[in-house]
Amino acid sequence: MTSGLVLTTTHLPFNSNADKFPQFYATCSSPRFRILCSSSGPELTLPTGTIGNDGLVTGGAYDFSKATTSVTHKLLSAPKQVTLVRHGLSTWNDESRVQGSSNSSILTETGIMQAERCKKALVDIHFDQCFSSPISRAKSTAEIMWAGREESLIFLDTLKEAHLFYLEGMKNKDARRIYPKEYTKWRGDPSNFHVNGIYPIRQLWDTASIAWKEILFTPGENFLVVTHKSMLRALICAALGLSPERFRAFDVNNGGISVFKFNKQGEAMLQSLNMTAHMYTDHTYLY
Repeated sequence: MTSGLVLTTTHLPFNSNADKFPQFYATCSSPRFRILCSSSGPELTLPTGTIGNDGLVTGGAYDFSKATTSVTHKLLSAPKQVTLVRHGLSTWNDESRVQGSSNSSILTETGIMQAERCKKALVDIHFDQCFSSPISRAKSTAEIMWAGREESLIFLDTLKEAHLFYLEGMKNKDARRIYPKEYTKWRGDPSNFHVNGIYPIRQLWDTASIAWKEILFTPGENFLVVTHKSMLRALICAALGLSPERFRAFDVNNGGISVFKFNKQGEAMLQSLNMTAHMYTDHTYLY
């Protein structure tokens, strides 16, 4: 065998409805990872149900700079790590309604289960602080995930979802029929969707930039953030230097986990995007 790296895993089932919680887990109840580092090196098998530190696999890309522009424009006290989580399935997700900044949509039983699986998946990771949107579906997810931790939750208005005006609460099919121009713009060209001269997605980029500063200038080095899909898109894009026109370049499932590392200059490296293995198996993450 020639030198190289071979990684074998059990494949996860694919759920075509990304916003729905998977209805099965048994397919991948006992995944294992087999890593062959070279023809002469030993075989390394990671513990069942655990995703190991990527440094063991890749050597770790931790010495980075100038890959992105600084989101803080000021030096941080230390490098930071931020874990982003989308809230669990909500009633309006389930009913295919436009949610926006409304506080009327709450977690379903499935959404509660997703939040509990997120908590279990991150149980071995120390977080100095948890930040959350105060909107109910994110707030409830954060409360479930943070239960038993010592520090108090911090609720940030800058983590609220985009305000979508009169579309909020409407079923998507009704919004498409009653407000075809606005709905089509929202779905097809969201950065240029506006109501009375207000551009919610463009505003979201400004808010995301403020949120990043609030989070990264907080004492500590490892943070958990629970928020909404549109805000997550804005946070991810803003950290990577992408404009509002790239709003739909990323998707994040309910309960999806993404991880950023920031150097002392406030420059971001996206380590993981929309991890969902914990929704199908009893994975715990170590990174």
